[in-house]
Amino acid sequence: MRTIIFGASLLFALVSLPAFAGESQADPVEGKRLFMTYGCYQCHGTTGAGGGIAGPKLAPNPLPLEGVRAKLRTASGRMPVYTPAVVTDAEIAAIVAYLQSIPSGKPAQDIPMLNR
Repeated sequence: MRTIIFGASLLFALVSLPAFAGESQADPVEGKRLFMTYGCYQCHGTTGAGGGIAGPKLAPNPLPLEGVRAKLRTASGRMPVYTPAVVTDAEIAAIVAYLQSIPSGKPAQDIPMLNR
């Protein structure tokens, strides 16, 4: 049983390596440019904060690269499908790098105006 679990874990790690390597090498500046160029901001806001019912919050703390890729490649709700001919895997990695680069806002207790 341990051999099977170890083998499955090793296989998962090896299969995941290219995805994680691509994500860590992706350029967040290019990702921001793509986010704006492809119109992601129209539903998700320029900082991925979401647009109410139009598009959910993407940042900070976006889905991992594989989750974003799956969402873009699969039809669901109002989100259109983006095939590799439209948005490449490298471009998705750059967009995820941009979303990961967006800092969290201050907590409410650290904003004086909200604590009067």
